[in-house]
Amino acid sequence: MFEGSTVALITPMDEGGRIDYGNLSALIDFHVAAGTESIVVAGTTGESATLARAEHVELIGRACEIAGSRIPIIAGTGSNSTAQTLDLSAAVDRLGVTGFLVVTPYYNKPNQEGLYRHFCAVADAVERPLILYNVPGRTGVDLKTETVARLAAHGNIAGIKEATGALERVELLRESCGPDFVLLSGDDPTAAEFMLRGGDGCISVTANVAPAKMRALCHAARAGRRDEALAIDAELVGLHRALFLESNPIPVKWAMHQMGLAGSGIRLPLVALASQYQTELRQAMLLAGVATGGIS
Repeated sequence: MFEGSTVALITPMDEGGRIDYGNLSALIDFHVAAGTESIVVAGTTGESATLARAEHVELIGRACEIAGSRIPIIAGTGSNSTAQTLDLSAAVDRLGVTGFLVVTPYYNKPNQEGLYRHFCAVADAVERPLILYNVPGRTGVDLKTETVARLAAHGNIAGIKEATGALERVELLRESCGPDFVLLSGDDPTAAEFMLRGGDGCISVTANVAPAKMRALCHAARAGRRDEALAIDAELVGLHRALFLESNPIPVKWAMHQMGLAGSGIRLPLVALASQYQTELRQAMLLAGVATGGIS
C-alpha cells in the first residue's frame, strides 16, 4: 500500500504565504499523470511546522477531495507534542487519508521509551496506519533500530521513512521488523541503493521536480535491476544535491516556481532561495531533463 515512489509534496503558496488550492489541484494532477504512487501532504517539505491547525486539516481534506480515488494521500500529522499529534491525527483520520506520516518529536529529544510510547499512543488512537519518520538531522533524536522493531509489532504501524542515509540500517530493519514492514528511504541521494538492498520505496523531495524519473528509479531498483537504477540515478544525482543547497523546502519551492507549477510563496522563518544558488539548481534541473520556464 505504501510502496514505490511517494512525493513529499510542497504546499503551494502565493506571494503572501496563503495556500494556493488551484496550484494544489494542478500539482496532484501532475503527479497522477507522472505515475507517482502516493502523496504526502503537510509533511516537512509541506511546511507543516508553519501551518495553523485549521489550515492543516483543510489542506489535507482538500487534497483528499482533489485526489479522489486516483492516488493515495498520506497525511503528515507529527509534532513534538503527543497531545497535539493525537488531536490533529484524530481530526484528519475522518478525511479519507490512506495513512499518516508521523515524525519523531523534535527539539525535546525524548529517549527511546518515550518515542515508543509516543508512537503507540498515536497508533492506538487512529484507524489508518502509521508510517514512522526518522530524520535525526532535523529533529535531534534518532529512532533506534531496536525501538522500530518494538513498534513494528503494533498492528497499526505499517513502516518507516528512514532519512538517516545509513544504508546498513536496511538489512538490520528488515531482519528485525520482518518482511511485511515497509521500509522507505527518506534520503534521495541514497534512495537507489536503499531499495537495491531491499527497501520498498521512497518518500522523495526530488519527486516534486522529476516524478516520472523517480518512479522509474523505484521500479528498477525494487526489481533488482541495478545497472538501470543507477543509470537513472546518475541523471538525478545533481538534483538530489541541489535541492538541499539550503534548508528544505527552500530550493524545491524555487524549482517548482521555475517550472510554472507553484507560486513563489514560502513562510517565514524560511525565505526564498539565495541568488548565489539559483544557477546551480537551474543547471541541475536541466541536466535531469526538467524543463524550466525561465522565471526569475
